[in-house]
Amino acid sequence: MMLETLSRFIKVQLPAYLKKLPLPETIGGFARLTVLEWLRLLPLLGVLALLGYISIRPFLPRKKKQKDSLINLKIQKENPKVINEIDIENLRYPNVCYCRCWRSKTFPVCDKSHIKHNELTGDNVGPLVLRKKIL
Repeated sequence: MMLETLSRFIKVQLPAYLKKLPLPETIGGFARLTVLEWLRLLPLLGVLALLGYISIRPFLPRKKKQKDSLINLKIQKENPKVINEIDIENLRYPNVCYCRCWRSKTFPVCDKSHIKHNELTGDNVGPLVLRKKIL
């Protein structure tokens, strides 16, 4: 039944549709087509565009999925790793490192995920280190 329907479409309906299409003899003839004639051409043009895209798609360059991208775009780019250390008097722990690469699994505390991020991207981001100021 399905094959009969497809066969009827290809043998009968498609040729009848193509005979009724307002295809001009010259390229300039397309400019003289009416809106209604353009609307009758749309399904055919859509199918041709889809087939053209499907046929050239394997040859198109693929976009690389970039999982990581640079975080530090301009700060201290001459340094191999940007780490800022701040001394604070009222700090509970002697050292606290805060993540600035946004990759830490213990965010906001740094778990040194920036090391892998820097290797993958060539970035130089590092943690913010707070140290207890000794009086």
